[in-house]
Amino acid sequence: MSQHQPMYSPENITNTLEMRPLEGFIFAVSPFNFASIGGNLPSAPALMGNVAIWKPASSAVLPAYYIMRLLEEAGLPKGVINFVPGSGSTIGPIIMDHTMLAGVHFTGSTKVFKGMWSTIGKNIDKYLSYPRIVGETGGKDFCVAHESANIDVLSTAMVRGAFEYQGQKCSAMSRAYIPSTIWPSLKEIYVDQVKSITMGDPEDFSHFMNAVIDQSAFDSIKNYIDYAKKSSSAEVITGGNYDDADGYFIEPTTIVTSDPNFKTMCEEIFGPVLTIYIYEPNEWSKVLKLIDSTSEYALTGCVISEDKSAIIEAKDSLNHSAGNFYINDKPTGAVVGQQPFGGSRASGTNDKAGSMFNLIRWVSMRTIKESSNSPTDYRYPFMDES
Repeated sequence: MSQHQPMYSPENITNTLEMRPLEGFIFAVSPFNFASIGGNLPSAPALMGNVAIWKPASSAVLPAYYIMRLLEEAGLPKGVINFVPGSGSTIGPIIMDHTMLAGVHFTGSTKVFKGMWSTIGKNIDKYLSYPRIVGETGGKDFCVAHESANIDVLSTAMVRGAFEYQGQKCSAMSRAYIPSTIWPSLKEIYVDQVKSITMGDPEDFSHFMNAVIDQSAFDSIKNYIDYAKKSSSAEVITGGNYDDADGYFIEPTTIVTSDPNFKTMCEEIFGPVLTIYIYEPNEWSKVLKLIDSTSEYALTGCVISEDKSAIIEAKDSLNHSAGNFYINDKPTGAVVGQQPFGGSRASGTNDKAGSMFNLIRWVSMRTIKESSNSPTDYRYPFMDES
């Protein structure tokens, strides 16, 4: 950032651009499903000189607590990041009503983020400054396969992309578009892979999946599965079963639908459910437009193809459909410093966590002009020429 100084300073003038912390505090709200981002949400603003109040998800307080302890043991001064666990309905209104709220750094549901933004708008006259609002929210992440796709690559991307961490990722693959010419052979490989997945104790690394986070998530996900089971335009080809007798376990479920606007093709589920739509290869360009218009979200997506022209067309047609776009890879697993993460539309403000673009959201610029040969006469030279 120090390199981004004014391009030119005339003789006897020095121009500098100074980066100051925001005037107030940052409210950092972290999710249950990504423990390390809990460390980033308050520490990115703190790195830029701000103080932060950190409210972790109520279902992930313990890992957040240990991250807070690590930061303090590493030398973080007390009071820079203030760890305040509790319910959002208790903490949120107090924070949002405070004059010194300078920003919000949020990862979580679209509904909650919209509610916070709305509250800030209603309270705008109360604040000393306009709060900076940075949010990463939901997704309905896609995979589009071209008929040239490597079937083994495609199947692996689908299984990993949809079912890792039980699909409890904002980036998880939730809808796939497969050409009819490769579907029969893909289906055989894919179904065998999904059926080989085991679920159990996460401390046993032989298991690919374990339980979803809580009863509320379990109930929501099973309702989508039950909806598909009852529909005449959908078929469940893997999974479809669930059990909350001892933990909240849901089988990796795959739905094939004849309706590209089927409920599970459009709405975020946040669980181990992948819906597949089969299209005709000659409708490649049409299906790209369909992908762009099906969902309100625009977080991640991938194209699987060995055809360079098809890849270029997908990349161009889906320009605003995903903030993170993957070619011949699953749409999950962004690495800090390699794939800055974030999406637009209903998926967030796309300020790219883990990048310089996110950090500059937490500073307020000040321009300083210093003159070493200041004028001593208010009249300009041209005034004496008339």
